[in-house]
Amino acid sequence: MPRGARLDVPGTLHHVMVRGIEGNSIVTDDDDRRFFVSRLGKVATATGTGIYAWALMTNHAHILLKSGPVGLSTFMRKLLTGYATWYNRRHKRHGHLFQNRYKSIVCEEEPYFLRLVSYIHLNPYRAGLVGSLDDLERYPWSGHAVVMNRIRHEWQNRAYVLDYFGRRESLARKEYREFVAEESGRGRQPELTGGGLIRSIGGWSELKSLRTRQQRQFSDERILGGGEFVKEILDEADSVVKDRLPAIAVTAEAEDRLLQACEGEGVNVQALQSGCRRRECSELRKRLALEYVLELGMTYAGAARMLGISAAAVNRIVKSNDS
Repeated sequence: MPRGARLDVPGTLHHVMVRGIEGNSIVTDDDDRRFFVSRLGKVATATGTGIYAWALMTNHAHILLKSGPVGLSTFMRKLLTGYATWYNRRHKRHGHLFQNRYKSIVCEEEPYFLRLVSYIHLNPYRAGLVGSLDDLERYPWSGHAVVMNRIRHEWQNRAYVLDYFGRRESLARKEYREFVAEESGRGRQPELTGGGLIRSIGGWSELKSLRTRQQRQFSDERILGGGEFVKEILDEADSVVKDRLPAIAVTAEAEDRLLQACEGEGVNVQALQSGCRRRECSELRKRLALEYVLELGMTYAGAARMLGISAAAVNRIVKSNDS
């Protein structure tokens, strides 16, 4: 069954998780960590993406963000492709660094925002990367130190977080610190990383089928929130799917993804489009074919022209992903 379309309207709150392929590390040393954090800030600033919380672990990362005008997909592609290209060059490696697509959950802000901030910022403490909450305040690879004003990153919107705790910064920081300390006693919170009220009904095709039969389904694993919030997001996303980007914009987006993906994997664009059967070319074609059809709404023929394969081949790729 195809993975669900991204639920992404500018201004949407997302909890994003990225993982290293097969559980492998995405950072090896502090130089890697510095570059990842620097790129996060540069891409956030360039795309107008709001960053509220983040934690860079050894083999994964969490980010709480509000998507900007370009949307979540563009932001994440620029962040991950740029970092993976740099990492591969620095460590003289090839191939995927990150596991498939990143995972993103649309979040209802009012009941979940502060819980998500604390959950994400406590990741290094829960994983034993720091020994105490005092150490966490000075830990440079989590946004907690930024909220506590121990480290400066102008791109992180710490004021938005502290406003939940009061207008005087010193008192707000104290209240925030106490809140994080209380939250540190919680156990695993799978609802913050796995979605909303019940498991997904399974992609847009099933969602539309339910609506055709006039059945209601106001829960989805891609959304963290109450039933009315889920309904609102699904209705809004459904209208976006109906009003797809004009064909010219879709083609430009597809070309941009092709160039960035080839650069990130060290694959020659002309080789990929000319039918090269090397493993890395074949895998990249499969990945892009799914993105083109499931995310951009391209026809099989349109995706095939971009990738140098037949429409039937694109059809097979999509169908194999469904099974």
